[in-house]
Amino acid sequence: MPNFFTDNDDIRFLFDHLDLGELARVQERDFADARAGVGYAPVDEADALDNYRRILEITGDLAGRIIAPRAERVDAEGNTLNEDGTVTLHPLVADNLRRLAQADLMGFTLPRRYEGLNCPNLVYSMAIEIVSRADASLMNIFGLQGIAETINAFADEELKQEYLPRFARGEVTGAMVLTEPDAGSDLQAVRLRAVQDPDGRWYLRGVKRFITNGCGEVLLTLARSEADIADGRGLSLYLSERGPRIRVRHLEHKLGIHGSPTCELVYDDAPARLIGQRQRGLITYVMALMNGARVGIAAQSLGIAEAAYRLAREYAHSRKQFGGPIERLPAVAEMITDMKIQVEAARALTYETSRVCDLENNNTWVLECDPPEDKDELKVRKELARTLKRLNGLLTPMSKYYASEMCIRVADTALQVLGGSGYMTDYPAERYLRDARITTIYEGTSQLQIVAAVRGVCSGAFERRVAEFEELVYTDPDLAALREKLVEGRMQVLSAIAFVKSQAGDYLDLAGRRLVDAAAAVYIGHLLLQQAAGLRVSKVGGLGFPSGRAPGDAAPGPASGLSADQRAALRARKQRVARRFITTEMPQVRVNCELIAAGDRAPLEDFELLAGPLPAKE
Repeated sequence: MPNFFTDNDDIRFLFDHLDLGELARVQERDFADARAGVGYAPVDEADALDNYRRILEITGDLAGRIIAPRAERVDAEGNTLNEDGTVTLHPLVADNLRRLAQADLMGFTLPRRYEGLNCPNLVYSMAIEIVSRADASLMNIFGLQGIAETINAFADEELKQEYLPRFARGEVTGAMVLTEPDAGSDLQAVRLRAVQDPDGRWYLRGVKRFITNGCGEVLLTLARSEADIADGRGLSLYLSERGPRIRVRHLEHKLGIHGSPTCELVYDDAPARLIGQRQRGLITYVMALMNGARVGIAAQSLGIAEAAYRLAREYAHSRKQFGGPIERLPAVAEMITDMKIQVEAARALTYETSRVCDLENNNTWVLECDPPEDKDELKVRKELARTLKRLNGLLTPMSKYYASEMCIRVADTALQVLGGSGYMTDYPAERYLRDARITTIYEGTSQLQIVAAVRGVCSGAFERRVAEFEELVYTDPDLAALREKLVEGRMQVLSAIAFVKSQAGDYLDLAGRRLVDAAAAVYIGHLLLQQAAGLRVSKVGGLGFPSGRAPGDAAPGPASGLSADQRAALRARKQRVARRFITTEMPQVRVNCELIAAGDRAPLEDFELLAGPLPAKE
């Protein structure tokens, strides 16, 4: 059976290219756990990289050998709602989770003092993609490890000690319980009440809907603790355990991801414990939780798209029509090659986002827990914190939007390549398309991601980061010529930004999709060029990230298991990938920017006329 890590040369290529050694050094606090005698902690960068690779190999083996062959049956049969308001997971889902727990993969990013693996988010994103390729619905439980991360980030030590080892051992799974029947994307409208008795104990009352894994054992619930404050300032975050006071009233019947239970929950004075401080539930805690979840959905989108591409590639190679395999027909050849490039483009952006998240998280930890005594270093870290926050404010919604929209296109194209066979349940193409559709909706719709990302594009975060990319020197004349196309694209985006800023405020949202598409294409083009040349910008905002590596220390060599010849061949291929991406995307950047500059406001000014009258009810 295939191993979904070792059979994916692009993930392994990026494992080396993105310099996980740098992340390992800061993630491991200069390998403090090993010095403290923690048995399974890495002793240096090379040891950490070997550890990450082994973890991904184990994940890839389980995904290819166990999880993927079960996905069709899980999709067909789903989970079961019991009369007592509990849910029984499909036995294969339960066994998949058991096997992941046995492999110690359920505490991916938790510190070792809570029995976690202490992996960077970048490695976790790789694992999420691998699991999602096998079964996207299982990722919705495996990928909810952000619940434990939120407890680790914001709860008191008593709660951490009580719950985090249970998460790491796979004894419990979690859910983030946010959405309500009348509060979907507008979380400030949450009404579920948190009430406190005279002894200071909290209880939750109300209904939540569309809760992924709402039948999990540990629920982080957004509730209104301040009855007299109607907006987000009146919300706090609470931890509850599944019990008789929390009942699953309904399991949603969905288009896809059937193995993932989506629940309607009723809270009947359910006991709860406050996470962190009152009134910071939405503004601080949930926003942090959702940002992590959005990168997770981007990685899930990669996994679905990778599976769909591989199915289409194999089918087009084996299906004979008109005297040969259909992959040789020009129209099909273009579909297949563009599917592959779209997946790699979205992967480049998503993994870059995960890497920047790791840099921000680790820098924040240093500032809060171990601030440097040297004033100059402290000043650099504070400025770096502001820069990384702005950059992540751009990249997180951009990667979720870009990867999820890519996922739907690739899954739809895969079904088209298979033709009538793809429309039938004989092949998983229709499941991939059904599973893909949710990625642009949950954890914030594509439209909401655009609203967030376009502000990062216009605030200067995009311009500053791309300017750093443009400082790289490409000695290969073909790559240098492609770089000039990206420079031209950046200038077109900046011109479009200037035009948007000259218009009324609502035009920013109207032009947002085209502006984000154009900016993403330029940004990704640079990432692909860097992959082709073996280069990477080591500074953010002109500031070097203090890695703790002693002067003169060499970084560890490639650790993915790829040979030198394989890496050279992949880099040569990346030149062709970059050329195809930049050649096809830069004209679209120009078109998008020209359409923005046209200033057409018809959807706003002529809405009633263009949308037509409201259809009469029958």
